[in-house]
Amino acid sequence: MSERPTSSGSAVPSKRLSRLWHLGRATGDLAAGIGVKGLIDLARNRGGAQSSRIQLSPEHTRRFTDRLARMRGAVMKMGQLMSMDGSDIFTPEAAEIMSALRDRAEPMPLSQLAKVLEGEYGAGWDKRFKRFDFTPIASASIGQVHRAETRDGRQLALKIQFPGVRESIDSDIDNLTFLGRTLGMAPTGMDIAPFLDEARRQLHREADYVAEADSLDAYRAMVGEDADFFVPRVHRDFSTINILAMDFAEGAPLDRLAEPTYRRAERDRAATLLMRLSLRELFEFGLVQTDPNFANYLYDAANGRIVLLDFGATQTVASALVDEFRRLAQAAIRDDRPAMRAASVALGYMGEDDPREHVDAMIEMLCLSAEPLREPGHYDFGASDLFERVYRRGREMFHSGVFSTAPAPETMFLHRKFMGSFMLSRRLRARVDLATIVRECLGTST
Repeated sequence: MSERPTSSGSAVPSKRLSRLWHLGRATGDLAAGIGVKGLIDLARNRGGAQSSRIQLSPEHTRRFTDRLARMRGAVMKMGQLMSMDGSDIFTPEAAEIMSALRDRAEPMPLSQLAKVLEGEYGAGWDKRFKRFDFTPIASASIGQVHRAETRDGRQLALKIQFPGVRESIDSDIDNLTFLGRTLGMAPTGMDIAPFLDEARRQLHREADYVAEADSLDAYRAMVGEDADFFVPRVHRDFSTINILAMDFAEGAPLDRLAEPTYRRAERDRAATLLMRLSLRELFEFGLVQTDPNFANYLYDAANGRIVLLDFGATQTVASALVDEFRRLAQAAIRDDRPAMRAASVALGYMGEDDPREHVDAMIEMLCLSAEPLREPGHYDFGASDLFERVYRRGREMFHSGVFSTAPAPETMFLHRKFMGSFMLSRRLRARVDLATIVRECLGTST
């Protein structure tokens, strides 16, 4: 009936004190890696214009990430975000090791998995399946995925939540908040509490498999019978509060299209499809899957379809917010700076009474970011250094105090999504006619 596991895994710490102990050990590894001098430098430079770089050895960084990978949950999820956005804080070597958090989490041991399955499906749960593969096909921060075949022949992917993850989110975020403030990872004068509260709400939503099933159904209905995309169906009779049962889908990780065995035309097509879909999510659906993890996309080479996975981070976007993003995009295309300023104030990117130099700096940053929207023809993401230019400029603004006004917290996850789409296009070295796609999605020819 089943395939036995190839690895015993490690138990997920599910009690608050146990998780606090593990985080304490991880923090200890981080502090040991930084050293006394590094901690003094961080404290001295906190809030100033000088950038302090954490010099972590590969050994200490590996210990830190190992701890986060064993904890899973909110701690690992926030570590994944650090690996995406922390290249100004960590050395390149440390950032590379941190990036492993995007692709790994230790699976549960068989004994813990069996306990979860029995708790959700009841005694004799295995009789519901013709086959159950105990070795997970994926393992992430919230849960792990197993392939199974039901007695009536349905091929399923079962997303099984790690025990205690949902209950530990609040304490994990509180502990990470303390760590982040201790290390001075926010600009002086900016209140990061709304962003942490939004992260807390998002993580609670990701751990709510009932909400994810509803989002998956809603998103599937909006995509419809699209020959370019496959959105799995939910199987409610095998889903519980801690298990989400979906269609199993074949495919290779989409970023493998960057390998020489695939043609440029395939890379360009895949990136174009996902760029258009990302914009449709915001401007047409009002429903955005905000997790930019590359592993959430598979490529089915047999029919050229892109498989869309993981809808735990899906959120609706208020129509008023969509309208302001539309105004900002239209103004950026026209290089209409007064209109860009008005939309930016409405979105919270700047205050109505901000100093002129702060306003000008923010407008220049937005114009720089909008470069692919204004260039006619296909934008070559593989040859572009736009990300580095935006990042360097953003870092300068971060340390100069320009970001004294915090935008609407819900925009944080929209930024993640669009940055993820940009980074995927870059990974694929794709050429995308983004200017035309944006105009189509905005419903304008200007």
